[in-house]
Amino acid sequence: MNKTEMAQRLAKNTGLSQTVANDVIDAIFSTDPGKGIIAAELDAGAKVTISGFGTFATKSRAARKGRNPATGQEITIPARKYAHFSPAKGLKDRVAV
Repeated sequence: MNKTEMAQRLAKNTGLSQTVANDVIDAIFSTDPGKGIIAAELDAGAKVTISGFGTFATKSRAARKGRNPATGQEITIPARKYAHFSPAKGLKDRVAV
């Protein structure tokens, strides 16, 4: 399912127009700077928990040594922060069936 298909299904299930449904999806999931509820919360270091569905959070990965596969030269991979999703038990159980 892509964003357009999700907007169509949201419009059908809620009676919203497809344009409004698309705007709702953008308001929640957009990754553009200053937009997207989930991304803005993760930027601020907060968690977003959707009961029964899961939790969006950030995690940190420490700097580490790596190797350039082409040359074999040792390199330093910098530390970074990344987005992480942890599904709730209800979602895990539903998918596992």
